[in-house]
Amino acid sequence: MLTGVQVLLLGGDARQLEVIRKLTELDASVTVSGFDGLHSSLDGAVQAEFEEQLFESVDALLLPAVGTDDQGIIHAVFSDRQMQVTDSHFSKLPKHCTVYTGMAKPYLRQLCEQYTLSLVELFDRDDVAIYNSIPTAEGALMMAIQNTDITIHGSSSMVLGFGRTGFTMARTLKGLGSKVKVGVRRSEQFARASEMGFEPFYISNLLQHVSNIDLLFNTIPTMIVTAQIIANLPSRAVIIDLASKPGGTDFRFAEKRGIKALLAPGLPGIVAPKTAGRIMADCLSQLILDDTIKRGNGI
Repeated sequence: MLTGVQVLLLGGDARQLEVIRKLTELDASVTVSGFDGLHSSLDGAVQAEFEEQLFESVDALLLPAVGTDDQGIIHAVFSDRQMQVTDSHFSKLPKHCTVYTGMAKPYLRQLCEQYTLSLVELFDRDDVAIYNSIPTAEGALMMAIQNTDITIHGSSSMVLGFGRTGFTMARTLKGLGSKVKVGVRRSEQFARASEMGFEPFYISNLLQHVSNIDLLFNTIPTMIVTAQIIANLPSRAVIIDLASKPGGTDFRFAEKRGIKALLAPGLPGIVAPKTAGRIMADCLSQLILDDTIKRGNGI
């Protein structure tokens, strides 16, 4: 239980509703701001205006998937009012407060460093990323089906990257009967992909493997699907880039070449916000509980 723990949750989207529900069920004292446009009630949580006093006596500050933009603006789909965190807000936070977000931009990192506050980025965690890879793969399949005139079964697909998202993406495609090539960087990934029945190749040899594929799914957040690669793709190919913005695809050249290329970051929150919210809620509640126990033990 989180009885007595003071949580401040600012902005976000439908995923945060699941977080609020979970934390209030665990008896945390939850104050939220940025939900004034929500038409349903937030049982157990206190809605408040965004002001500096909210930051006092807070044990955990919860921010949206992307904590703030480069000016400190917090994304809040349930409010038309702008929330911008500044030095004056963070100066009010207790030193033991932990800041939680999905991923942090330099602005938020600098604030946490300036006030020596612990910053936890959930999307960097293996457990969260692996769980999120499931709705990501399902959303990517939905996009593939919507943007092609063939079935996944019998198609030739390629997945670039064999990390947490790439692994699930490749396995899902294979389960639907696609012939899957997997681009890897390391020898142990090559061996695992081969053992699982994929056709592995090293990313350095990408150009030699793209001439006859229907679907290309990229999970690598660096420019990898270059103009040279796109020039060698068949005109029927569809690129679905799952890497964080700006992705790893030359979208300008793809458009010039007439190849459909789609940037699709953040799919869990788009295609399955309730599931994505539960993933975040379960992780956050455990992290806050662990942090509370450590403080209680003087660690």
